[in-house]
Amino acid sequence: MKKLSSLVVSASLICALHSHAADTHQLAAAQAGHAPAVTHGLHWGYTGAGGPETWGDLDKSYAICKTGKSQSPIDITASAQTVVESMTLNYRATPVKIVNNGHTIQVNTNAESSITVHGKKYKLVQFHFHSPSEHMIRGKPYALEVHLVHKSDEGQLAVVGVLMQPGTPHPLLKTLVEQFPAEVNQEKVVQSVRLHPKNLLPRVTQYYHYNGSLTSPPCSEGVAWFVMKTPLEVSAAQVAQFTAVMHQNARPVQPMHDRVVLEKP
Repeated sequence: MKKLSSLVVSASLICALHSHAADTHQLAAAQAGHAPAVTHGLHWGYTGAGGPETWGDLDKSYAICKTGKSQSPIDITASAQTVVESMTLNYRATPVKIVNNGHTIQVNTNAESSITVHGKKYKLVQFHFHSPSEHMIRGKPYALEVHLVHKSDEGQLAVVGVLMQPGTPHPLLKTLVEQFPAEVNQEKVVQSVRLHPKNLLPRVTQYYHYNGSLTSPPCSEGVAWFVMKTPLEVSAAQVAQFTAVMHQNARPVQPMHDRVVLEKP
C-alpha cells in the first residue's frame, strides 16, 4: 500500500466527490471505458464529421459535451496548494484482459485494486490510453496518457491520469503491445500474464486535483480527477505502435470556467 500525503480539497470539490452519483451512461462508460455506439445517426470519433466539436449534437444524451461547465480534459496552467486530506493506493497484480473497443486500448481489471479518497473506497475498473495526452500542463501536451478509472460502490468515479513522454521503453506498455487484440470489441484474456497497475504510476506521486467529466461521450460530469505531476517515459517506438492501431484519440482541452485546480506539492 502506498500513501500519498494529503491535499486539502475545497468544500465544493469534496462535495463533488461524494454527491455526484453516476447515471446509467456514466456507469456503462466506467465499465467499458467509453460509451457504446449510437444506434442512429453519426457515430462519435476523434476526427471528421463525428469529431469532438460535434459530440454534443450527435445524440441528446451527449448534450453535456457541449453545454457542460466542468468538462475534461483541461490545460493545467495554474493551481492552488492547500493543506490536505489523505489518499491511499492499494493496487494488486491483475491478469491481462485487453480489448480494442474502437476508441482506445483498454485493460479491464478484476477490481481487487483500489484507491481511498476522503475515506471512500474506489475500485479500479479499467485503465486505457490516449495519444497524444488529453491533459496538458501549461500548454504542453505529452505523447501518451493513461487513465486509471475507479468506481465506488455508489457509482461515483475517480480517475488517475498519468502523462507519458518520449524516453526509455516502458516495460508494462511493451507487454500490452505484444497482446494487442486483432479484432475490435473482442476481449483477449491472457491468464499467464499479470500486470501491476502501480507500475503505471511515477515514483513521486504528487498530483493536480480538480472536478471534471468523462473525456468521451456522454461526457458525464462529477468525475474526480487526479493528474500526476511527474510523467513516465515511453519509447518513440511504443508510441508509434499504439498510434498505428488507434491513431490519435485525444479530446481537445475544455474551458475551465470557474473551477480551481488544487495541487499536492
